[in-house]
Amino acid sequence: MPERPRAPLPFEFLPEVPSFKMMSDDIDDGELLPNAHCLNGFGLTGANLSPHLRWDGFPEKTRSFAVTCYDPDAPTGGGFWHWMVFDIPGDVTELPTGAGSGDKVGLPNGALHVRNDLGTTEYCGAAAPDGKQHRYVFAVHALDCESLEVEPTASPGLAGFYLTSHTLARATLVPVFAR
Repeated sequence: MPERPRAPLPFEFLPEVPSFKMMSDDIDDGELLPNAHCLNGFGLTGANLSPHLRWDGFPEKTRSFAVTCYDPDAPTGGGFWHWMVFDIPGDVTELPTGAGSGDKVGLPNGALHVRNDLGTTEYCGAAAPDGKQHRYVFAVHALDCESLEVEPTASPGLAGFYLTSHTLARATLVPVFAR
């Protein structure tokens, strides 16, 4: 059977925006995602913790941030949204490990999760189901508004529509995972 072609990254179809720098104490670009950031379920024993993220070099006009995690290689026909948090104030430049928990410990006041593709409003760890290596695109989006004005019950697609129209710049880290 021929190798399945790699899906494009989620931002390759969108208008280009400037980039800035994102770092993490927990994950590295192109490296294996540690078990702490994998799902605890579907046969995996991860801790389901969102990774530590920090960023700098974003545009001066930034008024808020959003953080997303997306698996473009999920065998769904449309990828898989693992995490989407927005309305992070413009003076916040770091999220601690575990900030993606459903109880919002570690998130700044006012920040909101939107539903992931499991239907929960929290970080959903890596769970590549098919034995092939998947990319997990962690992105920080610098936004031109203080609030996206999206309800936590919104789908990732609807939130992404608003997110795209307000993005000034974007930073990414892309670790990988396979069973």
